[in-house]
Amino acid sequence: MNDELQHLKNLGKTSAQWLHAVGIHSASDLRRLGAVDAYRAVRARGFRASKVLLYAIEGALLDVHWNELPPAHKAELNGQVDSLGMSNKS
Repeated sequence: MNDELQHLKNLGKTSAQWLHAVGIHSASDLRRLGAVDAYRAVRARGFRASKVLLYAIEGALLDVHWNELPPAHKAELNGQVDSLGMSNKS
């Protein structure tokens, strides 16, 4: 299967399956929604995704390894997720 999402940096089979389950099937879908809303959708669907998924999606959108995101950028993403009333638990 040629899965466009799995060709993006940081995204593997499981993360792509979770994204597909919430209606994200392409890089353009992911860009349109953004990392925070995509992560929120995955968590709302009941998947036990950690914050690493949030960073992985953002890294995929920026074409960098998730661990290379600056701490300030990760903190900004976390702040956006927290402002949505989501749990900080992984």
